[in-house]
Amino acid sequence: MPKKVTAVLSVALLATATLTACGDDGGGGAQQGAANKITVWTEENLEDRMAVQKQIAAEFTRKTGIQVELVGVAEDQFSQTITAAAAAGDLPDVIGALPLASVRELEANDLLDTETPGKVVDQLGRDSFSPRALELDTADGKLLGVPSDGWAQLILYRKDLFEKAGLQPPDTYEALQAAAQKLNTGGTAGITLAIAPKDSFTAQSFEHVALADGCQLVDNSGNVVLNSPQCVKAFEFYANLAKNYSVKGKQDVDTTRATYFSGKAAMMIWSSFILDELAGLRKDAMPSCPECREDPEWLAKNTGVVTALKGPDASAPAQYGEIVSWVVTRDAAKDPAAKFVAYLMNEGYPRWLGMAPEGKFPTRTTFADQWDKLPAGVDTKKPLSEIYPADLLTALRKSPDTFARWGIPQGQGKLVGATMGELPVPKALSSLVDGSATAQAAAAQAKTDVESIKRGIRQ
Repeated sequence: MPKKVTAVLSVALLATATLTACGDDGGGGAQQGAANKITVWTEENLEDRMAVQKQIAAEFTRKTGIQVELVGVAEDQFSQTITAAAAAGDLPDVIGALPLASVRELEANDLLDTETPGKVVDQLGRDSFSPRALELDTADGKLLGVPSDGWAQLILYRKDLFEKAGLQPPDTYEALQAAAQKLNTGGTAGITLAIAPKDSFTAQSFEHVALADGCQLVDNSGNVVLNSPQCVKAFEFYANLAKNYSVKGKQDVDTTRATYFSGKAAMMIWSSFILDELAGLRKDAMPSCPECREDPEWLAKNTGVVTALKGPDASAPAQYGEIVSWVVTRDAAKDPAAKFVAYLMNEGYPRWLGMAPEGKFPTRTTFADQWDKLPAGVDTKKPLSEIYPADLLTALRKSPDTFARWGIPQGQGKLVGATMGELPVPKALSSLVDGSATAQAAAAQAKTDVESIKRGIRQ
């Protein structure tokens, strides 16, 4: 049965909500704001990232006198936690690192201040932001949050193999198909592609390919349209790559990376968070190809990156990506909340991006040069500009300008979040790849399942 997503604020959920607070409690809102103190929730809740954010908050306090209680919230517990806080009248003032679907969920539940983000952006300079990032955070002419950074889904390919075979970069359906077919020889797969039905990574990888040819989750009226001709073609294209040119079996986020890192695949689809690992900067995910033993950066040096992909029926390339944002809640102490967000997006911004520059592309274009020089990696630190060519870094920085997402522009963020829990599209895709369904049947089944999920959402 589809999981029901409800906007009803349940007091009962308060008992199950869990917070990792850096202060006494997770409460916030106008009462604390009146005392010149704000509560800030952040989904960047890893220990090392919390330490950086505490430092930024402490400096903000020294400068403004505004106290900040920083609370880490796990992404997978966010819906329950915010629901419980709203029921208790204890919303935080500010929430950071929120994915697009979560921003829309808060909007649907009328929990957002939709005036302050626009004022912050105007104060910082609207023309210093990525226009597309602002657009994805906008509904009915109102900015719902301040977009802070983004990560991108990418096609990574072996430049050395492409050059030897005389192939063009795989930036179109046609080029991708041709390369996968030609390079699928001699123990090397043409591509390693996620197909595991219970992995959200499969959904993200497919959406990246589907958006490239205009396949959408819903139309402008909110009707599910996964059985459209564009979507049927996308199902067919992706399944053909998986069946004929990828590694056999239910490949997932870990196995696709392992195959590419071992040198046994010519291409893969992965997020930009792989860029530090690809360069051998993480001991727990080192490239293992034969050439990598002498030079841990060999694979990074011999990997090309395609950001946006274009299908045969699309008018322009498109790319799956995630924008995370700062939001101010409905009952927040608005002035100190606005000052905090503005500080994070200006004085504190380089350190915010520096927590993981490979997955935090700046939405403020004026910070491009600083982003290039930020050290990436875990066990070894090195600026991305010392590993990757300048034209690639430029393409990555600009990639938020081509980000597209199912359902977000149509105001269906709650549905998007629910489908990422149920994963109807990967399930349909898996049935197509194993031969138990046709492309038409898989697309129709995905549409039926998403419609069922939608009926379970209480608007």
